[in-house]
Amino acid sequence: MATLGLAAYGYGIRYEYGIFNQKIRDGWQVEEADDWLRHGNPWEKARPEYMLPVHFYGRVEHAKSGQKWVDTQVVLALPYDTPVPGYMNNTVNTMRLWSARAPNDFNLRDFNVGDYIQAVLDRNLAENISRVLYPNDNFFEGKELRLKQEYFVVAATLQDIIRRFKASKFGSTESVRTIFDSFPDQVAIQLNDTHPALAIPELMRVFVDIEKLPWTKAWDITKRTFAYTNHTVLPEALERWPVDLVEKLLPRHLQIIYEINQRHLDKVTALFPNDLDRLRRMSLIEEGGVKRINMAHLCIVGSHAVNGVAKIHSDIVKTQVFKDFADLEPEKFQNKTNGITPRRWLLLCNPGLAELIAEKIGEDYVKDLSQLIKLHKFVNDDIFIREVSKVKQENKVKFAQLLEKEYRVKINPSSMFDVHVKRIHEYKRQLMNCLHIITMYNRIKRDPMKPFVPRTVIIGGKAAPGYHMAKMIIKLITAVGHVVNNDPVVGNKLKVIFLENYRVSLAEKVIPATDLSEQISTAGTEASGTGNMKFMLNGALTIGTMDGANVEMAEEAGEENLFIFGMRIQEVAELDKKGYNAQEYYDKLPELKQAIDQIKSGFFSPMQPDLFNEVTNMLFHHDRFKVFADYEAYVKCQDKVSQLYMNAKEWTKLVIRNIAASGKFSSDRTIKEYAREIWNVEPSDTKIPPPNEPRDLAVDMATIT
Repeated sequence: MATLGLAAYGYGIRYEYGIFNQKIRDGWQVEEADDWLRHGNPWEKARPEYMLPVHFYGRVEHAKSGQKWVDTQVVLALPYDTPVPGYMNNTVNTMRLWSARAPNDFNLRDFNVGDYIQAVLDRNLAENISRVLYPNDNFFEGKELRLKQEYFVVAATLQDIIRRFKASKFGSTESVRTIFDSFPDQVAIQLNDTHPALAIPELMRVFVDIEKLPWTKAWDITKRTFAYTNHTVLPEALERWPVDLVEKLLPRHLQIIYEINQRHLDKVTALFPNDLDRLRRMSLIEEGGVKRINMAHLCIVGSHAVNGVAKIHSDIVKTQVFKDFADLEPEKFQNKTNGITPRRWLLLCNPGLAELIAEKIGEDYVKDLSQLIKLHKFVNDDIFIREVSKVKQENKVKFAQLLEKEYRVKINPSSMFDVHVKRIHEYKRQLMNCLHIITMYNRIKRDPMKPFVPRTVIIGGKAAPGYHMAKMIIKLITAVGHVVNNDPVVGNKLKVIFLENYRVSLAEKVIPATDLSEQISTAGTEASGTGNMKFMLNGALTIGTMDGANVEMAEEAGEENLFIFGMRIQEVAELDKKGYNAQEYYDKLPELKQAIDQIKSGFFSPMQPDLFNEVTNMLFHHDRFKVFADYEAYVKCQDKVSQLYMNAKEWTKLVIRNIAASGKFSSDRTIKEYAREIWNVEPSDTKIPPPNEPRDLAVDMATIT
C-alpha cells in the first residue's frame, strides 16, 4: 500500500513470542519458544503517549440515557510503531502493534487484604494477552485467552481510528448528530479473516452507547466502513465462539450481536416468509448443544463487501459456503486474487534472476510486474535460455552447500530440486508426496540399473503443536528419508530432506533454488496459496491440482506449461456423492499397495513396526482429502516431469514462459483492486520529494492542507 501511495495503517498485536521455532529431534517435531525480542527490535518505537484502555468482563446497566457497560476490568494497550516504506517513492506508512500492560492500580483498587506483592505479581495476568501467538493454522480452538486477544486488538484499534478521525478536519465543527456522516468516506477497515470480527459490534457500541447515534444511523455507517476477506472454507477453521464465553467477557457486545441478528433475521423473514430452515442457516447464532456465534456470518452481515482470495475460492464462497447470503445480496461478493511482493520475492531473494530480467526488459517491471510478458519474445533465445539456467544452477549450488552444512547429507546439485514447503496439514497432502517418494525408492530398488532422473526431495513446514496427525506425517517423512538416504543401492539418485523450521527467511533461500514446486491440495481446499506464485516468479515449474491460485496460474501461462493432474472440483463432489472408498485404489494399484504395506509393516520403523498405524488407518477409513484417489494421476504426472527435466533446454523454455506469465500475481495488482473496488481510493505513483530536498513553499502548504 505504501508503494501504491495509499495512506494506510496495519494494526495487530505485538506478540512477545511469535510462531514457535521448530526443532526436529529423532524425526519428531519439538517446539521451542521464539523469544524474538530478546536482543531488542531496532525498527519499532513505543508510543506511550497513545496508550489506550481496553475493558473486559463487568455487566450492563440499563440507564435512562441508554446501556452502560460497568464494573469492567481494564487492560492498557501500548502501541509500538514500525515504519513501512514504499518502494523508492519516499512514502512511509505505519504498522501499529499493541502490547498489553496492566494499569498501575491493577488489583490494588479493590479493598483487598493488603497482599501488595501478590497484586503486583498478578499484573502478569493482564499482560499475558499479548504474550504469545496461537500457532494454529486452519483450525479454530475456542480459548478464552484467544478471544481476549481478538477483542484487545479491535478495541484499541477502533479507539485509535476514531481519535484520528475526530482530530482531522472531517470530524470537527459539525453537530454531534452529523459528525460521523463522513466516517465511511474517510475510513475503510478491512477485516483480515474473522479474527477481528468483534470490530463490528465494538464500533456499534461506540456509536450507540458513547456517541449516542441512533441505531439505524450507526449501522449504516458501520456497514459502509467494514469489508471482510474470507481465507478458508474448511469447516474446522471457522470461528464459532460459545455464547456463554462472550457473555462473560463482553456482555454488552453479546447484546449488540443479538440485536444485529434480530434485525438481520427480520429482513430475511420479510423476503422469505415461512422459510424457517433458511433462518436457521443464516442466523448469527447457532442453536443446538452449546449456543455459538458464527463470526463469518457476523462479518458478512456487517460489511459492504466480502471477498475470497482466488477465483475458484470466491466462487465456492458464493455458491456453497455462504450461498444463502449471496442469494440475498449478490453484489456484496467479490474476488481479489492474492499476490506477492516482487520486491522481496524476486529482487531481494533472487538478485541474479532480477538482474537478468532487467537486462532484457528494463527495470520498470519491479513496480509493474505485468511487463514480464515482454519475456515471451526471448523464449527461444539460446543465450537467454542458457543464462536463466545458469542463475538457477548457481542458486541450487548455494542452497546445496547450506543443506550439506546443516544436514550433513551430500546433495547432488544437478539433481532436480523437488520442493514441498508449507504448513503441514492433511489437506495439503504432504502424505501423497511421501507415497511418491516411496514409489521412486521402490522403482530404484526393483531395477537399480534402469536410468533414473536424480531428485532431491525437500519437504518442510510446521505442524500446529496440538495437531497429532500432522506431527505423525513429519515423523513418517523423516523415517522414509532415513531409509532412502542411507541405502547404498539408491546412492545419489534420490535424497529426502525434511527442512527444519521453515519460515520466511528460509523460504527466501529455498525458493530461488527450486526446480519443481509442489501444490497438490485436494481441489476445493486451498483458498489461494501464495508460495505457488513465489515459485513461479523464481523459475520453478509447478506440479499441482486445479485448486486455489493454481487455476489462474494455468490460465495465465497455459495449462500445458504447468504439470496439472488430479480430480477437479466437480469430480471431488461426485466422488463425495458416490462415497470415497480408499480400499478400491489400494486393490487396483500395485505400487500404491506396496508403499502402504511397507509403512504398515514397519519397513520405515523397524524398532516400532506399528508406529504409523494411525496414518494408514486414516488413509483407508477417514481420509477427507482423498490421497489414494489422486495417487495414480500424481505419479504419472511426476513421470512426465522427470521426462522433461532430462531435456534441459525444453525445461528452461517452460520456465521462461512461466516467469513471463507471472505478472498478474503481484500484490500491487491485488491491492489496486482492493483500493478501487472496495475502499474507493485511487492509487498514486507520485514520488514525494525526499526530506533533504528543499521544496516550493506553495507546494508544501498545499500538501499540508
